[in-house]
Amino acid sequence: MLLELPVSAIFLYSIAAAAALIYVPYVVVAYARFSVGLDLSAPRAMFDKLPNYAQRAAWAHQNSFETFMIFAAAALMAYVTGVDSNQAAIAALAFLVARLLYSISYILNIPILRSLMFGIGSLCTITLFVLSIIKATG
Repeated sequence: MLLELPVSAIFLYSIAAAAALIYVPYVVVAYARFSVGLDLSAPRAMFDKLPNYAQRAAWAHQNSFETFMIFAAAALMAYVTGVDSNQAAIAALAFLVARLLYSISYILNIPILRSLMFGIGSLCTITLFVLSIIKATG
């Protein structure tokens, strides 16, 4: 097995890691907020004052919430149905790599890489759903 961990453990660890990855872009947003002068009375109003890279980081942060929910459902489905294949483990781990690179490419304004990483992450999630359905019906 991949990484000498049971595939079921990889699913659970990948969910936890994906939750942590949500906040990677937010570190950039927080840095920028302190750089321009944090206004605790109107934190959302600060968005227009942020530099472009920090605005993109905020968008990456928001997108991370959206993709996390779908990935977590797919990984939990694979966990519950007992999917136990290297293909599933690779899909879960590749999702994490793709999401990290997605955030970095979004912040650095590399649209083609960002789109590619979004597509790869989506494909990984779809793979987990499909493998779960095959396992449950087979």
